[in-house]
Amino acid sequence: MANRSQAPADRSHGSSSAPLLQGAWLTRGEEGRFSAYLPRDGEVVRWTEEPDGRWSGPVSLGGDGLTPFLAVGQGADRYVHLVGLRPTAGGEGHVELVHSVQFQTGRPAVVWRPIGHSNGKGPWTGNPAVAVDAQGRAYAFVRNGGGGLSVRAQKDAGGWHPWWDLHGWSTDPSPVAVCNGEGRVELLTATDKGLLRYVQEESGARPVRKDVLPAEVTFGTLAAVTGPSGHVTLFYVDKAGQVRAWSPGRDLEPTPLGKAVGTGRLAATRCLIDGFDCTVLAQQSEDGRLALAAYPSEQETEGIEWSETGEPRGDLDTVLTRGLDGRLVAASLAGGTSPIITRQKAGAEGLLLESWRSIG
Repeated sequence: MANRSQAPADRSHGSSSAPLLQGAWLTRGEEGRFSAYLPRDGEVVRWTEEPDGRWSGPVSLGGDGLTPFLAVGQGADRYVHLVGLRPTAGGEGHVELVHSVQFQTGRPAVVWRPIGHSNGKGPWTGNPAVAVDAQGRAYAFVRNGGGGLSVRAQKDAGGWHPWWDLHGWSTDPSPVAVCNGEGRVELLTATDKGLLRYVQEESGARPVRKDVLPAEVTFGTLAAVTGPSGHVTLFYVDKAGQVRAWSPGRDLEPTPLGKAVGTGRLAATRCLIDGFDCTVLAQQSEDGRLALAAYPSEQETEGIEWSETGEPRGDLDTVLTRGLDGRLVAASLAGGTSPIITRQKAGAEGLLLESWRSIG
């Protein structure tokens, strides 16, 4: 087993040709059909679920030389915001953030436009995260050269605000951005000292940094979900291998839920299980399979028990979401190939899944 204080390995854009996905890379349109996105060969490709349940694609959404990284965020308007990294001139390894939007399921995305980097010019400093507020404004967060966080936000009338330095130090290269129940954006991350949270106190305002909460956090394991109360809960693996939940809006201190089944990143969403609102977590187990665990949303004292599904695979990037009917939908990217997908069985008791199938 890897040392949990060091795992998972840093997978920056330059460390491997394998894709690295951040955020909601499986999205649901207004009509209920899903889209899946993947950086490939310098561009982003998309698969689209058709009305008959079959999948079409991949279709190119452009990108003009993107690195194999993609962050995806979706607003209440169902618009899908894509943020990638693209090499720039002026130095080996220098990158800038670029942004595109898909407005409707299956339709072309708008032209990719550069939004720069908080450091102006420089090498990779972290993996961006994107969230969309209740007004449909995108916020692109990235760790800056000083180890803190910076964000660039869309304006109401079009265009982008300048980069805002949110400060901080020695933060996790892969922060988590989410919209809370009030429609405001929160950014959650960790430092070597503990948990760090940035919150919008007013709509459209610059997120404000809160005090660090002392905790031992394994970098690269963060996931977050907005609960039925409207408060955000962050999930992470501590250095003792425990999955913990932290929700400062509910005055929930970091609470152990159960042992992690692996050393990699968590994924989280809410769905309906036997008619109850439940939070589902996913993590790749040590034998390479995907493991799922669920508990009644915001009832952390119930704890979790893991159940493995599917076959052992290489490194998994997994995303969890739910359909119009509230059932769980899970997608994984195994070894950088076409995504595979499964759904919660209709009418079945508990969290039973259909067989995994490729959508490529």
